[in-house]
Amino acid sequence: MSEITEIVDNLENRISKLLHRHELLKQEMQSIQEEMTAVKSENTWMKGELERSNNQIKDLKAANAMLGSNDYKKETKLKINSLIREIDQCIVQLSE
Repeated sequence: MSEITEIVDNLENRISKLLHRHELLKQEMQSIQEEMTAVKSENTWMKGELERSNNQIKDLKAANAMLGSNDYKKETKLKINSLIREIDQCIVQLSE
């Protein structure tokens, strides 16, 4: 009979350890999920910053070319031509 009691005690002990381990893993998973949410948010913010920086670089290149730099003249001419086409389209629409 004492052998059965030992086995039951041993099983209770193992189950208790497993439940404790399960609880620790749940807490760890929740912590990791919170961290992942924060990282995703930061990633979204960083993508926005990168896009704004790229737009600013394009604008600065165009401004630099307008000031006489030869490095980005082609891009600037293309941008100016595009703006002129847009203005022409607006004029056509206004005259209709």
